[in-house]
Amino acid sequence: MALVLNEEQQFLKDAASKFFQDDAPISHFREIRDSNNELGYSKELWTKMANLGWAGILVSEEYGGSDFGMMGMGTILEEAGKTLTPSPLFATALLGASLLELGGNEEQKSKYLPKLVEGELTTAFALEEGTRHNPSNIETEAKKDGGDFILNGKKTFVLDGHSANLLIVAARTAGSSSETSGISLFCVDPNLDGVDVIKMSMLDSRNSAEISFSDVKISSDNLLGELNNGFGIIEEVINKAQIGISAEMLGNASQAFQITLSYLKERKQFGVLIGSFQALKHRAAVMYSELELTKSSVVGAMNAIDEQSNDVTRFASMAKYKAGETAYLVSNESVQMHGGYGVTDEYDIGFFMKRARVAEQIFGNSDYHLDRYATLSEY
Repeated sequence: MALVLNEEQQFLKDAASKFFQDDAPISHFREIRDSNNELGYSKELWTKMANLGWAGILVSEEYGGSDFGMMGMGTILEEAGKTLTPSPLFATALLGASLLELGGNEEQKSKYLPKLVEGELTTAFALEEGTRHNPSNIETEAKKDGGDFILNGKKTFVLDGHSANLLIVAARTAGSSSETSGISLFCVDPNLDGVDVIKMSMLDSRNSAEISFSDVKISSDNLLGELNNGFGIIEEVINKAQIGISAEMLGNASQAFQITLSYLKERKQFGVLIGSFQALKHRAAVMYSELELTKSSVVGAMNAIDEQSNDVTRFASMAKYKAGETAYLVSNESVQMHGGYGVTDEYDIGFFMKRARVAEQIFGNSDYHLDRYATLSEY
């Protein structure tokens, strides 16, 4: 398994780096945060990203995508993580595209995927119902009613849920809570009667929502995949999501490290640069080593997806655990090395710590993935 980018992937990484640095620097993140932007991102910027083909990275060519693979998507997410860019990239281009590709029938794919690729359709995956990641803990119900389903329940931590044009909802159609069988997926219009979307203010300004469903009538045509057999699709998409968010966390930690290195080379105490202090050199060396290990874990996991490895789930947990631990370490160290400045709004470094804390919780925190990795490895 190659742990380096090929020529095409490196070209995409370079292009993404230039785009985010030029069009979406951290000042852009500040502008969106401070302007109380209703969408939580710039629609103009998202259109530019879609025009570059990034919304269709994981979409088949027959529906207008490039099918560039997880290495391509992860590379873009990593670069976006360096500038904390607010966009529907993760919720739409990764989660939504993957759910529709895996579960959609021909009619659904033809209806949604071309619009998604063009940047006209944004999606949100309504899965979580508790305070911790537990994908089989589904109590939201979809009861059969003639040719329709009646949906009732509540979802939490729905990324981009307040701005999405299409909700993809995991609901129980059979069995009881925590059973993996009996879970189905539905495409739901957020404008339907009975759908209540509440935008949540996250610590890191990431877009999220709580969504309630009260007697929402859904046509059986909106069933995504097989009835009662949606969990297999959910598992496969969650693996991709965990690897994708790990790539974003790698970008976050890498940039925090670079900002801190620059600060160590500029800040003076007692008439000398603080970067000359041996203790800080040792701490910087530990951060660098952990970042290199994380990079290998994330690239290995992305390759596992593209090579259709039978061990994807274990790779996903390894990457998410390592990325979470490294982002925690680097963000803490970065803020501490900046001293009091590190927690002020004037400096950017505090934003990276906030993002690291929230990203670590998405689709399972480090403890969850350490346990899953150990279980899968038969420890």
